[in-house]
Amino acid sequence: MTRLSAFRGALLPVGLLIVWEIASRAGLFSAVVLPPPSAVAARWFASLLPALPHDPANQSYAAWLLSGELPHDAVASLSRVLAGFAIGVGLALPIGLLMGTSDRLYGLVNPLLQILRPIPPIAYIPLAIVWFGLGNPPALFLIALGTFFPVLVNTVAGVRQVDSIYVRAARNLGANSWTMFRRVILPAASPFVLAGMRIGIGTAFIVVIVAEMIAVSDGLGYRILEAREYMWSDKIIGGMLTIGVLGLVIDGAMSRFNDHLLRWHRGLER
Repeated sequence: MTRLSAFRGALLPVGLLIVWEIASRAGLFSAVVLPPPSAVAARWFASLLPALPHDPANQSYAAWLLSGELPHDAVASLSRVLAGFAIGVGLALPIGLLMGTSDRLYGLVNPLLQILRPIPPIAYIPLAIVWFGLGNPPALFLIALGTFFPVLVNTVAGVRQVDSIYVRAARNLGANSWTMFRRVILPAASPFVLAGMRIGIGTAFIVVIVAEMIAVSDGLGYRILEAREYMWSDKIIGGMLTIGVLGLVIDGAMSRFNDHLLRWHRGLER
């Protein structure tokens, strides 16, 4: 991204913040309902700061810097997202690859998956609490569930849409089943798989916030719900913006990771 395009991309958000600040200062909105951006920023920076003075005897400087409320909650939410995402991908990939390569297995499993797939992960919250109780287990279950279906569907689609020309050419060259899978099917399906993973990590961020509002006692979702109880709109908005920033960073990292792995697919391999 060039500096000019980055500048153009920042124009609209900055303009909206200026309009929001002016409107709030002019009294068009109640400070309780919609506080000005300056108040949100002040509350956000205050939550970044450590609550207690640094004690070198019992705590490292790095741990002290991250001991503030916002860093603690951000780390808690991000760790749940990554753990649940890893579980969901770890289950979806092998199942999707098997379903894509086996017509018999696809015909057997696909009807059940098509029944379960439209059910949103949020609908599983009561069952998750009954099955796993409170704490991290139900949150990880919901995040893994939200990740599972996007990765699975894209993996199956990627494998089943491999061009038959590649398959016939590999067979004519004497490739066995393992070589066919490793050198033809998996590379051809990888753009679909990586697209599913990118969708899955976005879904994981949505699910973790809802799960933290119900089942755990820390994290950004929990903190937003707590702020709602006290009508701290600035804290609510600050938490929402933090989620957006984390999502943007993760999505950007996934995009760069995909571009790196798919250089051959885009003709960039050297």
